[in-house]
Amino acid sequence: MSQAELYVSLDIGSNSVKCIIGEVSDADTFNVIGSGKVKSAGIKKGNIVDIDAAVASIKKAVSRAEAMVGMSVHKVILGIPANQVMLQDVKGVVAINSENREITDDDLYRVIESAEVMSISPDRERVNIVRRQFFVDNLSEIKDPRGMIGIRLEMDGTLITTSKTVLHNVLRCVEKAGLEIQEIYLQSLASGYFVLTDDEKTRGTAFIDIGGESTTISIYKNEHFQHTAMIPLGGDNITKDLSIVLKTPLEQAEQIKLDYGHAFYDHASEDELFTVPVIGSDSKEQFSQRYISEIIGSRLEEIFDLVIDELYNMGVQDLPGGVVLTGGVAKLDGLQELAHEMLQTRVRIYVPNQIGVREPEYTTAVSLIHYAHKESEFFDDFSEEPTLTSPQPQQSKRTEKESKATTANEEPKESVIGKFKGFMNRFIQ
Repeated sequence: MSQAELYVSLDIGSNSVKCIIGEVSDADTFNVIGSGKVKSAGIKKGNIVDIDAAVASIKKAVSRAEAMVGMSVHKVILGIPANQVMLQDVKGVVAINSENREITDDDLYRVIESAEVMSISPDRERVNIVRRQFFVDNLSEIKDPRGMIGIRLEMDGTLITTSKTVLHNVLRCVEKAGLEIQEIYLQSLASGYFVLTDDEKTRGTAFIDIGGESTTISIYKNEHFQHTAMIPLGGDNITKDLSIVLKTPLEQAEQIKLDYGHAFYDHASEDELFTVPVIGSDSKEQFSQRYISEIIGSRLEEIFDLVIDELYNMGVQDLPGGVVLTGGVAKLDGLQELAHEMLQTRVRIYVPNQIGVREPEYTTAVSLIHYAHKESEFFDDFSEEPTLTSPQPQQSKRTEKESKATTANEEPKESVIGKFKGFMNRFIQ
C-alpha cells in the first residue's frame, strides 16, 4: 500500500444506521473524514422486517456521510449481527507444491480453501473464516507461514455461518440502496478484535455491546474469538420502562435517559430534579435522578443476569481479562459500577477516540474499517477500484437516452448477492 486507503463501513442496527468514511495510512493511522447516522426503520432486533423502509434509512445515512466529503460512495464494508450465528471449528491440510518447498500465497489460499470445504445446512450461509493458527510440518502456532520451508501446511480455523434468509435480506437492502459490498464481517468479530488489548484477548475477556434492541456477548481467549451470543434486550427496553413508569411519551423518555439517566442507584443524585410532561394531560410531574436510576438499574440488572446465564451456557467459568462494555447504552453514567457489582470482575468502557465518532455507539462502524484493513494487509489485497468518486455532472437528456440505449445492449450487471457469493467462494472452485 503506497498511499492512504479509503474505506466505508455500514452498521445497520435496530436503533440507528451508521455510515463512516475512514482513511487508513501506512502507519495504520485511522482518521474519520465522513459520518452519517439516522434512526433505523424496518429493522427489529437485527432482522430486516421492511425492506423499503430499511433501504431508505441506509440511503439517508450514506447520503449524510457523502455530504461531509463531497464524494459519492460506491462500496461498503458491511457488518452483520450475531443473531442466528454459529461457529464451527475447521481444519485445512495441503501439500506444498513448489520444488523448493517454500510456502507461497497459492499454498495459503489452498489451505484456506480446504478448511472451507465442508458441508453446511442448506438454510445457512458462510460469512467468515477466522484463522487461528498454521502448522508447517511439526511447527505450530504460526500466524503467517508464507516464506517458510516445509512439506505439509495445515490451518486451524473457525467458520462463521448465519441464516441464509437473514443475510440475503440484508444484502438485498444494500443492493437496493445502490451500493456494492466490498467485504462482510461479523460485527462482534471485528469489534472484539479491534477493541480488546492483546492481554485481554489472551487471558480471557467478555466483550459486551449493549445496543438499542439487543446485547451481544463475545468471548476472546488465548488470542482467539471463541463464542458469541445475542440477548434480545437493550437500551430501548430502558426507554420503554421509563415511558411507562413516568407516563410520558417515548421520545421524552429517551431524552430523559440521555440527559439524567444513571445506572447505579447508590451514586445517583437525589437533588438533581427534572419535570416530565404526562401523556393525555397538560400537567407535569417532577422526578429525581435517583428515582429513575432505580428503573434503569432494574432493567440493566436483568440484562446482566442474562449475560451471566449466557456465559454459563458457553462454559465460561471465569474472566481473568475482565469485561469490556460498549454500545449506545455504555455512555450511561454508573454503568461501569453496576456491571462490576453484577459480574464481579474488572470492567472498562470502550469509546472510539477518532474525532467525530467519540461515542460508544460508533464502535462497530469504526471496528469494521480496522478489521477490513487488517485483512487487506494480510492478503496484500487492496482494491484497485475506487470506494468513493467525485459526483458526476448531470447529463443532457440526449446523453441520458444514448446511455440507456447503450446499457440495454450490455450484459446485465451482477447482483450484490452474486458478488458476495463470488467473494465467499474466492478460494472454492
